[in-house]
Amino acid sequence: MRRAGLLVALALALAGLFPASASPAEGRRVPLLAYYYQWFEPSSWQRAKTDYPRLGRYSSDDASVIRTHVDWARSAGVDGFVVSWKSSAVNDRRLRLLLDIARTRDFKVAVIYQGLDFHRRPLATGRVAADFRLLYARYARDPAFFRLGGRPLTVFSGTWEYSTADIGRITGPVRRRMLVLGTEKNPAGIRRLAHVTDGDAYYWSSVNPGTNDRHESKLREMADTAHRAHGYWMAPFAPGFDARLVGGTKSVPRDGGRTLRTEYAAAMASGPDVLGLISWNEFSENSHVEPSVRHGTQALDVLRRLRGVPGSASPSAPSSGAARHDPLGYWPGLLRITGSAVLLVGAVTALAKLRGIRMRKEGRT
Repeated sequence: MRRAGLLVALALALAGLFPASASPAEGRRVPLLAYYYQWFEPSSWQRAKTDYPRLGRYSSDDASVIRTHVDWARSAGVDGFVVSWKSSAVNDRRLRLLLDIARTRDFKVAVIYQGLDFHRRPLATGRVAADFRLLYARYARDPAFFRLGGRPLTVFSGTWEYSTADIGRITGPVRRRMLVLGTEKNPAGIRRLAHVTDGDAYYWSSVNPGTNDRHESKLREMADTAHRAHGYWMAPFAPGFDARLVGGTKSVPRDGGRTLRTEYAAAMASGPDVLGLISWNEFSENSHVEPSVRHGTQALDVLRRLRGVPGSASPSAPSSGAARHDPLGYWPGLLRITGSAVLLVGAVTALAKLRGIRMRKEGRT
């Protein structure tokens, strides 16, 4: 009997050697949205850049570039983009273009509203309130818009610069119909806005998980605060960071993909409702995961493994199909199932034989 039990245990162990393509963290697949910037013109690439896209120095009006971005992101397990936006002729046109493309590719779009101006000062409350009303009326009801609990998801960047009363005046008219997450940087800020927002999306791209021993505990504390207030928590993670060319002082190395893996694990450990990847294409702060000249497809390859998606990135692929799939296709899964079945049959057969021998011995006594 013990021998048969060992065979069954061996079969089950072998079946688990190649886990199915689910999220590696506790079997949960948390939605992943990547922060996406649509401010690029060909001239944008001449300022404060140390790396450039594999697609070239593109414009955010180029539909073929956006289609390729969406396809690459989907191939790495990214479910949607969180688009940086405030209403203007250019931003409105580009948001509409992205929504139109996303709708045809089973991809999702959310919006992070840029509540601060170029000098990091808060925009006028009246203007922000009008923009949020426009966001709901014109874009948030689109089928491609990402939803949580049935409501479109938006993020309000810069909430720490506004009074609680002003935040309430901005969010009050739209919160029954769409979610508005704050971007507070600590638990106290989340508590301050708990009754005028629907949770928090912490944008923390500059942490160095190799030197900051409070990184994971801070995310857990912020998540607990948001959830106790019955709000949503969008956990941040990034592949690296270097904003020294735009006035920053910190640099976080990518460390061959280890930074991305470590930050992903910490974000998942906080129990997020959504994961916020910083970023798809923030090249000025060097937090981009878009395939680039300097870093290639390293970040997307790491993401793909973290998300359990087969294949590898192909920066030269056409926009209609950017993923290059594993040539083994479904064979690893088939071999796993077949091998486990064979071992289980063998175990059952051995058990039956042992039982027969035991019964014959008992019959002779």
